[in-house]
Parts: sequence; structure tokens; C-alpha cells
Amino acid sequence: MLATVRSATLLGVEGRPVRVEIHVAPGLPSFTVVGLPDTTCREARDRVRAALVSCGLKWPNARVTVNLAPPGLRKVGAGLDLAIAVGLLAASEQVPASSLVGRSFLGELGLDGSVRPVPGALPLIEALGDPEVVVAEGSTVEAQLVGRHTVRPVSTLTTVVAALRGTVEWPRPSPPAAPPPPDRGPDLADVRGQPAARFALEVAAAGGHHLLLVGPPGAGKTMLARRLPGLLPDLSPEHALEATCIHSAAGLPLPPGGLVRRPPFRAPHHGASAVSLVGGGSHTMQPGEISLAHRGVLFLDELGEFDPVVLDSLRQPLEEGTIRVSRASAKVTFPARVLLVAAMNPCPCGEGAVPGGCRCTPAARSRYARRLSGPLVDRFDLRVEVGRPEVADLLADGSGEPTAAVAARVAAARELAASRGVPANAQLPAWRLDEVAPLDRGATRLVERRLREGRLTGRGLGGVRRVARTVADLAGHTGPLGVEHVSAALALRCEPLFLEGRAS
Repeated sequence: MLATVRSATLLGVEGRPVRVEIHVAPGLPSFTVVGLPDTTCREARDRVRAALVSCGLKWPNARVTVNLAPPGLRKVGAGLDLAIAVGLLAASEQVPASSLVGRSFLGELGLDGSVRPVPGALPLIEALGDPEVVVAEGSTVEAQLVGRHTVRPVSTLTTVVAALRGTVEWPRPSPPAAPPPPDRGPDLADVRGQPAARFALEVAAAGGHHLLLVGPPGAGKTMLARRLPGLLPDLSPEHALEATCIHSAAGLPLPPGGLVRRPPFRAPHHGASAVSLVGGGSHTMQPGEISLAHRGVLFLDELGEFDPVVLDSLRQPLEEGTIRVSRASAKVTFPARVLLVAAMNPCPCGEGAVPGGCRCTPAARSRYARRLSGPLVDRFDLRVEVGRPEVADLLADGSGEPTAAVAARVAAARELAASRGVPANAQLPAWRLDEVAPLDRGATRLVERRLREGRLTGRGLGGVRRVARTVADLAGHTGPLGVEHVSAALALRCEPLFLEGRAS
């Protein structure tokens, strides 16, 4: 007999619907899975057999063929276990086949018959088209986030069989709990001194501009970067669902309430490989750190210690906001719209900005500078030298401006950008700059001089105009950009000493 069950598999961060076809026929007892299953899918045979026996159900003594359609899509993970078990029971006439109509099944089976949640439940459930979806209890919150299915949370295969036979009611999910207030993290008021760096942080948050902080150890670069997410507004419902799908696909724990409402913050170690940063893999296509930071902040501390090949792999996604990973088995597009913040020392010993303090040889300083390619540095619209704070600032009573006050100005600037049709000014297309960020006569002469001196590239000019537009928005200026706005943008785009000589 033949039975068909609906389920889904994961490809990158997207769910793909799968039709599980079970055929039970007389013949030599066997169990075959076809349709490009990975090792985990093939091992479903042993998990399903043990689960059926543990629940007192009959394992058919016949030839069983499982087809996972479409056959050209690789199936990964244990999320098809429940669908295979239910289809096998229907094909062997242990549950009515009509009870499967209009229902999809998703979950991993334990050897004791328990139904367990699987990574990527949110994008998997989003791909299902049936009105009802049967999932593990641990996936209930993610299933409710989709909002268009009747969710049936189950804990054991026995419960599923009893409900399919009509002897018990399907379990109902408990109402979702109200999410706690979002945590904005450490407060900007803790930072003493550093007025230029604080202003750069505000401009970066308001306009979505990439920021490079260069300074000696102990200057507060990491402290500043970790306070940037608190300046950003909450994610919109659409962006929150995007970020939650990515975190779910990566198997990361979701916050209380299930939805990622605050911009993510990721800070990978400087020994990270290119695959861990941009995503991919040989068997399962996993999102990388830049995708996990989608709609949030990617912080690269000790930028000069990263492998140059790894850093250059970020150039295309920083420009386009997506990553296209191609492998022999699949081609996947990962979202990667991030605000990049990087921190590094001016030289290997870290004291290059202190007069007479550097202990590095000229060759060591040159090698250190070459670790950052010119095209990568050119993508940082904000480059700020951060010196050690003054003693008076460290010992002064009171605190600086708190995160809440700065976040209010950032939110107002983001609303102006939204009125222009973009989430932030950094995403303004080049063809709209003459309309949105026109220069007055004095500002035009200023950037013309920089271009003729070779201190500004074409891409850099666009970055300067976008930053100047953000500076003007924070100041409440709505007209053409003046010298004061462009001068501020150029001052925030200073060339660190160890990078001098490159076009900016």
C-alpha cells in the first residue's frame, strides 16, 4: 500500500517542502530510503523501527521503500523522522490514510518514541502549506510565530497515533507568554571621555555606516563597540522574522518569546575561517557569522590578526548585503545586511600612536598594514583614531550621555531615512545622492580638492555624501549639505597613520 506525508527539509536558511512517499509491498523484508538523503536521513530506518517497537506498534515484515520528493533536492537532518513513521503506519494500515490529509509532520524521533524538536523549525514550518502542522512540543513557539497554521504540539509518537485514530483529541498549544522587555545591553554612559569616538558611534548607528576604530590597547575600542547595538532601534516585524529564521536554522537558542526583536551582535574570534564567517560547508550549508548578524552588528576585534583572505571574503557581502555560496551539492543565498564595526591596534605592539612608544620594526609595521587590503578599508565610511582617555576624564565624577538619549536621536534619523525608502542612509543608491544629498558650492569645492589630491575615490565620495547626510539629519538640517557637514564626514574618515598612502 502507498501513503504520502508532507514535511520539509532545510537548505541554507530556507525551508523546502518535501513529499514523503511510503510504499509497503510483499517481498524480502527491507527498508530503503531514496531521494538524495544524507546520512542522518538514512539512519531514520533504525530510529523509526525502535520508536515503533517502543510504542507497541507493528513493524511491517515486508519490503518498504521511502521516496523523498523532489528527488533532486538533498534532504538533511532528522526532521523527516516523524513523517516517515506516520507514513509507514498509514501504508501498513495501522492508522487511517485519510487522517493524513491536510496535515504536515515535522520532528525527530527518539528510540523511546519521544518526538524531539529539530534545528531550523521556523523556516521549515514556514515552508509547509497544509493548514495543520504536527510538531514537537519544543517547536511550539517557533510554529506559532509563522501564524498561518493550526499547531499540534506532541511529545510522543503514541499521542500522534491515538489522535490520528480519533481516540483522543489533538493537543492544543498553550497561549504564548508575553515577551520580557528587551535588554539594550551595556550603557554608553559608562564610557569616559572619547567625544570623537562617541560621535562616530552615533553616526554609525544612525546611518548604518561601517566603522573602523584604531588605537592602542586600553583606549576603549571594544567597550565602545559593545555599546553600539543599544543605540539601534528594535527590529521591524519583517526584519525580526528574518533574523529569527537565520538563528533557528543555525540551531541557536532563541530569546524568550521566540522572536529576535533586538539587532543581533556577533563577535567572532580572529582565528575564524572564511567558511565560519561567510557560511557554507561541504554537506550542510550553514549560515556564517555575517548572516547570524543580519540586521545587527558584526564586530571584528583585533582586525589586524584576521587572515587577509578571510577579510577579503567580506568585501562583496558588505557591498550587496547577501552572500551567494556555491557548492557541488547546492547553491544557497544567505542574507548578510550588517553594520560592520572593527577594532585594531595601530601596529603589532599596539603603541604605534604613542610618541616614542612603538617597538616594531618598519618591516613589521609594513606587514601589519598589508593585512588590510585597500578595497576593504575603502568600505569603512567611518575611520576613527581612538587615543587613551585623559586622566581627568577617567577620574571625573558623573557619567556621560546615556544610551537612551543617543538612541532617541538615532531613531529620529532612521525615520528620516525610512521616509526616503531605505532603512538607513548607508543604503542610499548612488543615483539618488544628487536628489537626497546635494552639495552646496562650498562643499563641492571641498570634495573636489580631495578628489584631485587622490585622497578620495569614487566609492569614497559616495560614502562621504551618505555620512554627511547622516550628520545633517542628526543636526536637524534638511537642505543641501554644507561645508560643516562634509567636513565632519571627512574628519570621521581619517586615514590611520599606518595606512597612509592608500586612497580613501
